[in-house]
Amino acid sequence: MNATTGQPILMYDTTLRDGSQGEGVSFSLQDKINVTRRLAEMGIDFVEGGYPLSNEKDVAFFQQIRDIDLGGTKVCAFGMTRRRGMKAADDPGMKALVAAQTPCITLVGKTWDYHATEVLRVSLEENLAMIGESAEFLGRHSDVIYDAEHFFDGYNANPDYAIETLRAAAASGAKWMVLCDTNGGTLPEQIAAVTKTAIEKLADFDVRFGIHCHNDGDLATANSLAAVDAGALQVQGTINGIGERCGNADLVAVVSNLALKKSGYEVLGGRSLKHLTELSRYVYETANLQWRNGQPFVGQSAFAHKGGMHVHAINKAALTYEHIDPALVGNERRILISELSGRSNIAAVAEQHNIADDREAMDKILAEVVRLENEGFQFENAGASFDLLVKRVTGSFTPHFDTIKYRVVAGDRDSRSHTVFAEAIIKLMVGDVLWFDAAEGHGPVNALDAALRKALQGTYPCLTEMHLIDYKVRVVDSGAGTAASIRVNIESSDGNESWGTIGVSENIIEASYNALVDAVEYKLHKENVPQPVADADSNDQADLAESASAN
Repeated sequence: MNATTGQPILMYDTTLRDGSQGEGVSFSLQDKINVTRRLAEMGIDFVEGGYPLSNEKDVAFFQQIRDIDLGGTKVCAFGMTRRRGMKAADDPGMKALVAAQTPCITLVGKTWDYHATEVLRVSLEENLAMIGESAEFLGRHSDVIYDAEHFFDGYNANPDYAIETLRAAAASGAKWMVLCDTNGGTLPEQIAAVTKTAIEKLADFDVRFGIHCHNDGDLATANSLAAVDAGALQVQGTINGIGERCGNADLVAVVSNLALKKSGYEVLGGRSLKHLTELSRYVYETANLQWRNGQPFVGQSAFAHKGGMHVHAINKAALTYEHIDPALVGNERRILISELSGRSNIAAVAEQHNIADDREAMDKILAEVVRLENEGFQFENAGASFDLLVKRVTGSFTPHFDTIKYRVVAGDRDSRSHTVFAEAIIKLMVGDVLWFDAAEGHGPVNALDAALRKALQGTYPCLTEMHLIDYKVRVVDSGAGTAASIRVNIESSDGNESWGTIGVSENIIEASYNALVDAVEYKLHKENVPQPVADADSNDQADLAESASAN
């Protein structure tokens, strides 16, 4: 691993903008805020939040993110140069970028002469004016990062003009020149040579260079590393490489290679990479995408070994079939014939639960994790459920309520409001007290959530602080068709902390309810809420309420 005294290479994440252009990828406002927090915790230097002129969600993101402490991470708004024939100060896009009030603004301009004349339908001189005037106007308010779109295609077609576009931005105050391989078709040796030339051609300006590569030739990581070796000090990309067409440079691989393979560089402020796998999987879950098992460094199969010669060698000397220690990036070795999974999760909480020296407890937890993972559970984004699992296995779990039964009716139609709703009825035992309640919701899960908390809030007032902020469903074994197991992940929050829970069942309602129960139990356990004293009158009232409902 390189020393932390090397040349800093800054990481610029565009998962929330460029990554969201990938097929099937969509982030809610809360998703964008949650991902930004995780990126900041990891030490990502820049986070591009979106294009504030394109939609109201991005405008709301920039408004809300201002009030969140992200440490040294800078949020960037992204936008295009001013329109042709219009002053920068009058352009709606320019105004929206300024209104975002971000410390950095990323300005994308056309470098390829063909693109300027055939797509924008402007003269080459007007294109230079659009770049320069936009950079100058935005630079009055924020630091400008200039993204030179199609730079490598433009340089190949007309190298002098491509350099002139950079000089126009630099002369107008842009701080960064980011060279974009927009079509993703350039080779590493070409990236290195052109990057080096561009840096030399702008030596008379006080600017720094970055690289932004797409992955159409499956070379985005290699191209990014080649640009760094040629003098680039910033790498743009996305977590897991998601994005349009074949995606972007995968910052997971870029960071890992720079930190663990190359010498003379520092990334993430010298932070450890032990949460990198966790971050990768969090973004997959947030984007509702399947993990890429064979993804380098962080994939579930990245350090997986099947029986025979390899396993024998691994047991004697891990380096024979592993290029790094998987723990360096928060991943784990897996021996497929015995399914030794979940070990990193157990090690992470062993000290917290004071069981690090209890081998019997550790073995029981591991066995339970293996059993549940075989059923479709994954705890990387369900830390609260895993915490409760450890408590149950070690005997420190005390349930705050027991579910007797529940019923959900979905698809009812209110003829007056012309809306379809669901109704949930629930019966719980809280200590020695029976509770019976019902609630309506926009769907079955919403109704169940409302009924559960309605029944419990009188006993546990702290649950009024809690709300569901995310809900995701995934088919575990799609080959089983409609009988497939369903994995439900729920993210909950009380304003101070958010936590993830999981449920797995062939019945989506049962899977959802199990995840909801874990969410409530985690909240009550983390607040150290005791069970209530039994109240016989309440029990009688609950029986009467159930009887009246049945009649």
